[in-house]
Amino acid sequence: MTGRVRAPELRGRGWLNTGGKDLTLADLRGKVVVLDFWTFCCINCLHVLDELRPLEERYGDAVVVIGVHSPKFEHERDPQALAAAVERYGVHHPVVDDGDMHLWQQYAAKAWPTLAVIDPTGYLVASMAGEGHAEGLSRLIDELIVKHEADGTLHRGDGPYVPPAGSDTLLRFPGKAIELPGGNLLVSDSARHSVVEVTADGEKLVRRFGSGERGAPFNEPQGLLLLPAEVAAEVGYDVLVADTVNHQLRGLRLASGEVSLVAGTGRPWRSAVDGTQDALAADLSSPWDLAWFDDKVIIAMAGIHELWWFDPAAKTTGVYAGTTVESLRDGPIPDVWMAQPSGLSVGGTRLWIADSETSALRYIEAGVLHTAVGQGLFDFGHVDGPAEKALLQHPLGVAARPDGSVLVADTYNGAVRRFDPATGEVSTVDSGLNEPSDIVVTGSGDVIVVESSAHRLTRLAPGVVKTVTGERHKTERPPSLVAPGKLTLDVIFTPAPGQKLDTQFGPSTRLEISASPPELLLEGAGTTTQLTRALVMNPAVAKGVLQVVAQAATCDVDEEFAACHLTRQDWGVPVVVTEDGQTRLPLILRGTDES
Repeated sequence: MTGRVRAPELRGRGWLNTGGKDLTLADLRGKVVVLDFWTFCCINCLHVLDELRPLEERYGDAVVVIGVHSPKFEHERDPQALAAAVERYGVHHPVVDDGDMHLWQQYAAKAWPTLAVIDPTGYLVASMAGEGHAEGLSRLIDELIVKHEADGTLHRGDGPYVPPAGSDTLLRFPGKAIELPGGNLLVSDSARHSVVEVTADGEKLVRRFGSGERGAPFNEPQGLLLLPAEVAAEVGYDVLVADTVNHQLRGLRLASGEVSLVAGTGRPWRSAVDGTQDALAADLSSPWDLAWFDDKVIIAMAGIHELWWFDPAAKTTGVYAGTTVESLRDGPIPDVWMAQPSGLSVGGTRLWIADSETSALRYIEAGVLHTAVGQGLFDFGHVDGPAEKALLQHPLGVAARPDGSVLVADTYNGAVRRFDPATGEVSTVDSGLNEPSDIVVTGSGDVIVVESSAHRLTRLAPGVVKTVTGERHKTERPPSLVAPGKLTLDVIFTPAPGQKLDTQFGPSTRLEISASPPELLLEGAGTTTQLTRALVMNPAVAKGVLQVVAQAATCDVDEEFAACHLTRQDWGVPVVVTEDGQTRLPLILRGTDES
């Protein structure tokens, strides 16, 4: 960004958390405004919500955060689904529904998440993509407060947030469930930050583990795993809990209700560590589901698009599959690509995976990752038939059945789908469900669905199969028009106030570029330490997606014990190759009005 730019007016299809009022920039004049461009499927966006919470508390009378919900999936365009997500994730600031992507384009966003900062006089002063900006954003806000308080243009006071009415149901946005040996069900009651045991019919509460308050000890827990009896006896707990927003794993002893921390520092993962790690010293990233496979725990590490392993007895952990690149690529593990794996289930020699952002059903067998159903990051829908043509929409759960078939909680289609490996066919078992997030196949063969946005467990009628022709969707984000041949890709990064690039452990920046299809790039793929790269676009490929992963390490200036920070973003940039396209593609990791 260059010069002084007036922030574009806020306009959307509707507003949440404002008591029914539509807000304008004039209503926010005198405040520092942080626009958070997000979409509720995006794990990195959920990370940013957590980064913003302490800033909202600290600067409550001077800063207003506005969520701008710019949807990726078709389901996310539904205003009711958005309202449910705002409650589910505890969003305590106004949210504008940018269903037509108008504000996304006005603010030139190219990635989820993106933050834009507006000063108290209505000028756009900074843009930041990705997560890890909390410290830099705090420093920028401090500078803006000092300046505008001195100028008399800062007006402290209550913001426009109006909390919605509360709700009372047995469960609130449950995430995952398992069957206990006695027949009762154990459920992650995610929005109430607890784990609950309910009767086998899902209707009555037996007991609750956790206080029900965020972070005490659970914070939006998801996956649950009943350990093998011999392992449980050795480690001293029966159930492993993916404590998702705390970025930790916790052990639960059923007899006493004791909860213990078994993995994760509580800090979100920021950079790779090779090899085996002490589990309690490891930084995890939104563990979403758990499975016992190959004599170890496998963790769906949704936040960094990987699977990790965890050894409860040795108390160690490490990467099992994935490279942190968010995309779809099969092959021998670990050098594969995934996109927010969120559901796991073991069937025979296969580990089945609900890979949510690629709308895919995948599996690992004999050390190789395969895709059974799914076509990529931007292709989704509700289509049955041969697996190579079938489509899902952001599935979060999966359950292998004794007959070899696999059930999928097809979350954004509101359906349970069935894949039969013997025939290669996909069918719809049930539909009309409200964001199903997990499936339990009980010991007696019953199928129980965690119907998350309906706040209940639903038992499916046996033998029902529906055929759905459905619709095929493709995410229509405005593509970048680029010229064939030479293209300069610039990742713009300016250290936050009071910070400098940190080279004490080697190069301070890293840039990894790949393409889908790979033929889109004739030159320029790979990893370097510079944030500018010369690419050569293939004139024979009309369009595709550039996968760009950038990170920058900074540290505080002139402090005896300077803190270090890592900013990171993974872009999937749709491009169209055309003769009148641009020869430079800028991506803002962190930019200001002076950069």
